[in-house]
Amino acid sequence: MAKKPSIPKGTRDFNPEEVARRNYIFNTIKETFSLYGFQPIETPSFENSDTLMGKYGEEGDRLIFKILNSGDFLSKVDEKLYTEKNSIKITSRISEKALRYDLTVPFARYVVQHQNEITFPFKRYQIQPVWRADRPQKGRFREFFQCDADVVGSTSLWQEVEFVQLYDTVFSSLGLKGVTIKLNNRKILSGIAETIGAEDKLIDFTVALDKLDKIGEEGVKKEMREKGISEDALVKLQPLFSFKGSNDEKLNALKNMLAASQLGMKGVTELEFITKNINSLGLQMASLKIDVTLARGLNYYTGAIYEVAAPAEVNMGSIGGGGRYDDLTGIFGLKNMSGVGISFGLDRIYLVLEELNLFPETVSNTSQALFINFGEQESLYAMKAIKKLREAGIKAELFPDEGKMGKQMSYADKRNIPFTVLTGEKEIAANSFTLKNMKSGEQMQVQYTELEKYLGQTN
Repeated sequence: MAKKPSIPKGTRDFNPEEVARRNYIFNTIKETFSLYGFQPIETPSFENSDTLMGKYGEEGDRLIFKILNSGDFLSKVDEKLYTEKNSIKITSRISEKALRYDLTVPFARYVVQHQNEITFPFKRYQIQPVWRADRPQKGRFREFFQCDADVVGSTSLWQEVEFVQLYDTVFSSLGLKGVTIKLNNRKILSGIAETIGAEDKLIDFTVALDKLDKIGEEGVKKEMREKGISEDALVKLQPLFSFKGSNDEKLNALKNMLAASQLGMKGVTELEFITKNINSLGLQMASLKIDVTLARGLNYYTGAIYEVAAPAEVNMGSIGGGGRYDDLTGIFGLKNMSGVGISFGLDRIYLVLEELNLFPETVSNTSQALFINFGEQESLYAMKAIKKLREAGIKAELFPDEGKMGKQMSYADKRNIPFTVLTGEKEIAANSFTLKNMKSGEQMQVQYTELEKYLGQTN
């Protein structure tokens, strides 16, 4: 007996309805990106390993899918190294390429490689799949799409303001109320580490802090202790876990806490600029909230950090995030090229819209009308009408096989096709069509112009 086929854990097949709904989200995001002046690019699914490795921190590096070299890749591994069974050392010998982990690092590589062709500031968007060797769970997959927008070549904080607006525009267009755009600044985190005497543990500090929502306050403290952060530092850090109040109140508290840190105060000033101007401009459906525990443990962020939370009634992780990176392209040799960007989590947004029943009924890949096949002469008559309907932008099709009308009607019903069209001898003689509403069962005899008008109105 043949083994039942399967797909790898953390990946999915999508049926026609799911594809239509995903395209609805894609198109909403694309239209907003274009509205804000972003231009599309695409990069390869896999990159050279040295392009990706070392850019995401130790935890991120472990989640990168490596691609084995073609041919006899083990022949390049000497016997001594092979017997050591050191996977890290061996990997560099047998794998020179890897699937992209995100779209930001490949974008930085793109900017450096094409810098003489680009007009700066460069506003780009990119919607492509990425891969992470993560543990699959609800809302977390090993293959998923990211929808990124970035600006490089500008240090202006108006870009940060505009990204808050962009998030709000997309989620408002999707009808998603109650979204919270969380905002912090990496300079504030550096200032806090400086204030508590843990400057040398900044990466360990931010990686642990970024897990607050997952493992709680005590879990974060435990991890920090394990990384060598002192008890005295944790005592000084305590106020951070109970920051409350409005954005203005949090900013005032940060000013008191970071008064001795020049870098930390610069971060506070930047946050103040963003929140002040968003207050003046206003948001449609989303809310902006300063979250001083937001760390997003990626090494390349240097300024603003974003994370978008789904409405409170949905149990879901972040549905977007991003931040400012002052010298990401420097890792590829192009210095002093500041950038800022955000990403939308397409797959999680889908789950949220599905749970809240926010997909419009009109989102479908199905045809508007199915013409019933009564035979060769009748089918030719139907196909002439179908040709004209398609030219008018109306999705229509002919059932390919002649057979029982009940079977053809059942086919239309299972595919949720709202109308069937009968073209029998009676209709041909009258140069007309019988249009049936599959939901109500109502039938009417119409001329072609009426058929096109009616289907066009309900399309």
